[in-house]
Amino acid sequence: MSKINPPFRADHVGSLLRPKALLKARQRYQNKEISRQKLREVEDLHIGKVIKKQEAVGLQSVTDGEFRRAYFHLDFLEQLDGVTVRGSIAASSDAQATVGFTPPKLSVTGKLRHVRTIQVDDFNYLDSQVAQTPKVSIPSPTMVHFRGGRKAIDIEAYPDMDKFFKDLAQCYRDEIDALYQAGCRYIQMDDTNLAYLCDPKMRAGALERGDDPSELPHAYAALINSVIDDRPKDLTVGIHLCRGNFRSTWFAEGGYEPIAEVLFNELNVDAYFLEYDDERSGDFAPLRFVPDDKTVVLGLVTSKLPDLESSRDLIQRIKEAAQYLPLENMCLSPQCGFSSTLHGNEISENDQWSKLELVVNTAREVWGDT
Repeated sequence: MSKINPPFRADHVGSLLRPKALLKARQRYQNKEISRQKLREVEDLHIGKVIKKQEAVGLQSVTDGEFRRAYFHLDFLEQLDGVTVRGSIAASSDAQATVGFTPPKLSVTGKLRHVRTIQVDDFNYLDSQVAQTPKVSIPSPTMVHFRGGRKAIDIEAYPDMDKFFKDLAQCYRDEIDALYQAGCRYIQMDDTNLAYLCDPKMRAGALERGDDPSELPHAYAALINSVIDDRPKDLTVGIHLCRGNFRSTWFAEGGYEPIAEVLFNELNVDAYFLEYDDERSGDFAPLRFVPDDKTVVLGLVTSKLPDLESSRDLIQRIKEAAQYLPLENMCLSPQCGFSSTLHGNEISENDQWSKLELVVNTAREVWGDT
């Protein structure tokens, strides 16, 4: 039987729309009008409120909404010695024209080292406020490699790519161990790159950067496994695959078929949070590769658009997925976070909470009140 506790029958990806007062405080901090400590006090206040709202709609998995971050990945990865943000990569969508943004590229400009804990203080505050299960989302280690490839990794620091992957994995093991020691038992890795490898244009881009897009899923599975394979038995690790989420735009498209066998059978996570809110993510057939001991959280509710899905339609789609994967191995969530960056998607807070409540109520209808 699949491990469901966590993830929960009704779950979510993690990021939530930032309140205007919090955005204003962040801007004041950037303008040097308030101190870092004052900003943190404002963050604490709004995180406390958003925790209560999550629990009030019935979620058992509770995050801090990523309220302390500007970007879901950059704020974390910039804390590692040797990582630099520089440039961007092309998207398959019209995001550059519509919102003037494409995925930032990370470069490795020196030896990778985990010199300080990154999420522990944030987890400690979250843990002190929740009645339910606190979840921490961190960017996948693959984010340090895919967007730049070999060319973005300093040749003097890493003439040998095996050493690069070894050091990167050690950075993540150090952080995850620190989180576990602080009491964290539920971690989600956010990974755009495995999803980007479903997209023919993104695969071609990887080839241009000198990487074989057919080999990368194997390499990335090995990288993530080297981080998590020795984890304690009571630590649940999930992975969220995302095709881009910035102000309701997307950057990649394509079904999971090109990576499905590797994704579900070589990658040793407990759960997969998969986008399935529209045709960009393909059909459910790739779920036939999921083994009996893993859970798939179906991201059927879009976080990009305000229109509220019907519970009847969601249940029908769950039944369609059940043709390939037993119902007991599935859960339900939005397809992505509501605010992967501080800018947020083009929906209202009321829309956000209505969608999360819909997820909870639909899950109860399908699986019972668990």
